[in-house]
Amino acid sequence: MRFIKKSRISVDILSCISVFGFALTCNAIAQNVVTNNFTDSGATLINPGMGLVHYHYSNRLWAYGMYSKPGDTDPLPGTSVVYLRVLWSDLEPKEGEFRWDIFDSVAQNWIKAGKQLAFRVICCNQTVNATPDWVREAGCKGLWFSYPGAKGSHQAEAAKRWEPTYDDPVFLEKLGNFLKAFAARYDGDPSVAFVDVGSLGLYGEGHTGRTAKLSREETERIARLHIALHRKYLPNTYLVISDDVAGGQRKEADLPFLQFMRANNVGIRDDSLMCSPYGWHHDHWGRLFAPTLPVVLETGHYVTCKLRGNWRKDRILESVEKHQASYFTFHGFPEDFRESHAAEIEAVNLRIGYRLMPKSVSFPKVVKLGEPVRITAEWVNKGVAPFLPGGFASWSLCDEKGNVCWSFTDEKFDLGSLSPTLDKKENPVSVVSKGRFGFTAPIPPWNDQVLADLRNSQGRVMETSFDMLAPGEYDLCVSVGTRQGTPKIALPLAGGNYRRYPIGKIKVGHAQ
Repeated sequence: MRFIKKSRISVDILSCISVFGFALTCNAIAQNVVTNNFTDSGATLINPGMGLVHYHYSNRLWAYGMYSKPGDTDPLPGTSVVYLRVLWSDLEPKEGEFRWDIFDSVAQNWIKAGKQLAFRVICCNQTVNATPDWVREAGCKGLWFSYPGAKGSHQAEAAKRWEPTYDDPVFLEKLGNFLKAFAARYDGDPSVAFVDVGSLGLYGEGHTGRTAKLSREETERIARLHIALHRKYLPNTYLVISDDVAGGQRKEADLPFLQFMRANNVGIRDDSLMCSPYGWHHDHWGRLFAPTLPVVLETGHYVTCKLRGNWRKDRILESVEKHQASYFTFHGFPEDFRESHAAEIEAVNLRIGYRLMPKSVSFPKVVKLGEPVRITAEWVNKGVAPFLPGGFASWSLCDEKGNVCWSFTDEKFDLGSLSPTLDKKENPVSVVSKGRFGFTAPIPPWNDQVLADLRNSQGRVMETSFDMLAPGEYDLCVSVGTRQGTPKIALPLAGGNYRRYPIGKIKVGHAQ
């Protein structure tokens, strides 16, 4: 009994010592941890998969970039994409002879600026023939039409427009040949944000009410053919198509055609915000696509919307919110918006697409080389759309010049899983990232050739180990990008170098 009693006393004493020691350890850890809070800097961000889109060509080679000077890649703050919407007849005036210089001369300055391109090639237009004449001369069927609105001496000229039969075998063969050549240049190119399936209907928007007068069923049947043709040659490119192809003012919650689009990774775009007094018709469709595919919005022609009395400044941000849009276009000359819509542009830039930031970060003030480190960050997506590109947080120790001295990436948490902020409700997520800073490499005692040279020929003093990260004080920086730690995403945080943003200071000491 005394043995048992003695054992119990010993256990109790050890337990007290253990608890006391644990408390001291926890207290020491708590004293070593600092928490810094962050607020949105309000900066305009240029990021992949989102942003404002600048119309350089809009069915007319002279609009809307005619006043842009070479190298002007920031017509409006937040512009990340240049949109090149042209006629097939402009690009391939003779079969097999291509005018890619129409694209390249504009695109190169935008690519140099780290921005992206978007395209639409259309086959029917109201002002000039969009399908090359040689397609018709090769036997493609079609019809001539007159576009309403031309008056006086322009009426006869307006009657000379031609629309191809969109499922004619000759048309599909020639269009396929064009897309094959187009794809050889652009499919899978990281400089391409998206390509419109714009080969059906007036302006490439699926409209045939003034021309072939296709039924809704025929429009959808042919649209499926055109989507399949584009996907055949552009398997690695994000494709979008106008919501009007599915029906200009249809109110259904979902449609088989919309399901077909999503199944083929084809996104939706609305080209006609504020063309009608209501403003738009398909924000509910936008929300169907937004969880997996970037939604593209575009106002109607600014001058037309104003003449109709439909232009509403106060509805611009609302359209972005309701559609959960990733891209937005002010359809007109940028000079018409730069000053008069400055407040609306700023508001859109704060909400469009995704907007990632850590609201707070907790980290140790002092670490030892190679010891486990825990960094806890409360991440939030303040944009209206998911972070569809996806990416990972990296934590780097940087010197005073911004050079990375050591870095680790948290590959276990994809920030693409963050929910966007809707109806002013943020959805923060606390993420614990685990890693190590630095490494102490042992130096073996025996003299191999390298050690012999260092010790003898160069007279260097060799210790038993070498610190791969010099002890000292560093800036702890955060970035979001690839698994390898390459920054890709701009964050709304102050400071920063190469999209790495300072969070606080960490002192690194020798390992024991």
